[in-house]
Amino acid sequence: MNKTSLLSLATISSTIVIVAFLSSNRVSADNSVIDQINITVPTSCTMSGTGMNTHNVNVQNNSYTQNIGITTLHAFCNDTEGFAIYAVGYTDNEFGKTVLTSSTLGSTYDIVTGTADSGNTSNWAMKLAITQDSGDTTGTNAIALDNSFENYHSVPNTYTKVAHKNTSTDMTNTTGGAKLTTTYAALISANQPAGTYTGQVKYTLVHPASEIPLQPIDCPSGKICYNPNGGNVIGTMGQQSISISDTSATLLASNFSREGYGFAGWSDAYDYAANNNVHLYGPNEDISFSQGQFVNNNNGLALYAIWVKSAGSIQNWTGCSSLASGAVTALTDQRDNETYAVAKLADGNCWMIENLRLENTASHNSDGLLAQGYGTSTIYGNFSGLADPEAPWNIYDTTANSLYSTDGSDGTINIGTNNAEYRFPRYNNVNTPTTILDRPQNPTTGSAKNNITNAGIYSYGNYYTWSAAIADTTEYLDEDYKITSICPKGWQMPLGGTSMGNIDQGASDSSNKVGGFSYLDRKMGGTGQAQYTTTASLRWRKYPINFVYSGFIDSSFIHNRGLTGRYWSSKGSSSAFELYLDTSSSNSGSSSSYTSHGCSIRCLVSGL
Repeated sequence: MNKTSLLSLATISSTIVIVAFLSSNRVSADNSVIDQINITVPTSCTMSGTGMNTHNVNVQNNSYTQNIGITTLHAFCNDTEGFAIYAVGYTDNEFGKTVLTSSTLGSTYDIVTGTADSGNTSNWAMKLAITQDSGDTTGTNAIALDNSFENYHSVPNTYTKVAHKNTSTDMTNTTGGAKLTTTYAALISANQPAGTYTGQVKYTLVHPASEIPLQPIDCPSGKICYNPNGGNVIGTMGQQSISISDTSATLLASNFSREGYGFAGWSDAYDYAANNNVHLYGPNEDISFSQGQFVNNNNGLALYAIWVKSAGSIQNWTGCSSLASGAVTALTDQRDNETYAVAKLADGNCWMIENLRLENTASHNSDGLLAQGYGTSTIYGNFSGLADPEAPWNIYDTTANSLYSTDGSDGTINIGTNNAEYRFPRYNNVNTPTTILDRPQNPTTGSAKNNITNAGIYSYGNYYTWSAAIADTTEYLDEDYKITSICPKGWQMPLGGTSMGNIDQGASDSSNKVGGFSYLDRKMGGTGQAQYTTTASLRWRKYPINFVYSGFIDSSFIHNRGLTGRYWSSKGSSSAFELYLDTSSSNSGSSSSYTSHGCSIRCLVSGL
């Protein structure tokens, strides 16, 4: 190695030493602070139209005219799961009406929808095209046309997808969004009378791309029809019969579920959010109508599920005080990702208006955290005292949690992971109230226990023993009020029992903020005690209170689903207190049930 090389090496070595010196005197990490920045970009999806009134043209008889005016549809949507655009005929604001009508001529001369370029009958058609915004180098914005609407096409009489984008990340021009043009053509027959014919097409943007827009359904005479009313809805429901002499009916509890949405009740209008004449009903509410109203006019009563999209986590939710009285939102339980509709009721508190559906299953226990929240997690709650999850159940033991049948023959119920095949189902294809429902069915063999058919209903939720409800293995709580419960962190079960005094019933006592069955009943116009009237029961089942006849479990049977409801409170004795309601009465004060029974649960959070 020559001298020059040695000098160079020395220089390099000197540099390394300096770096090491600086490194050894770096600032201690213990004196550092980290400032975290979180930016949330909300989902925003809009669609506007220009040139909406340009479709005016004179067409001679026996002629075909294309490109009748151009409307530009400009859609922007940053939903990462994309969006879709649907079209439907909407003449005279009547959904599904596709004809062009004359204000002076009868319907005999309406111009019907068609392909427009053929046939001997006057008809009209529509088509769309992808266009280009300034700055869009591809001219497509990655949107695609559906169902051949790139050519002249019949105007659909039900919502039909005309364009879609599967994701927002493939949008080449995020400022300009997606741009479509739509136009029309008409073929006028030789015998078409002179006049002006008008019609409409309605375009609707939905997101994500898998969603479908709401639309009316036909319901046959003498029936009440239950419509899932949205995309990705699980479960089916049959039709409920109405006789010509009927003037009332008890609606069926919902058998529909939808991930990320809470079920808030039934509506008699598909477009309930924008309809000023809509009627909203609880899932088991009694409704009245005139004799023959849904029989003589050849149309039954079509009802539509009311879905409320989740506004976030239910754990530690702080929005109740700012929620308007009677308003409904939806929140998701972090323990199992179930979403519940929540309403601010007459007592000023926010209640779940769906029954709790929390379960104890293998998947929920795989990480060592029981789904019910027992343990030390600050997210799931801080409960203790859960007994062996495989402990047998009998009338003297109150340690069972969510309820499962063992083999359906010995009258016992277990919880845990080994008996999931005999789980009482949450929903099925059957939803008809009957006097006695159901032992669970083995899905492997298809055999029903004791020959009783399987008919789970989603709105009925899960069933819990008293020990499971209060998250405690003690047989009873005596007169103590206990916050600890199976409800989500920050929430609680309602109070109950006549001996609770003003805490439960007195409107002047500040402790009523915690919420109780009797107190809510008084605020709804009741007495806070047993009331043997149909009106008293109806109060609990009206929208948006929404209590349902979920029945109860005793001796491995589910009793009286569709006829009675039993809901645990957070006050108990050897026989724990509950809210009881049936078709002709309710008891919000002192009704009680054996602690070994499986009853339903509603949770609430104070809004006062």
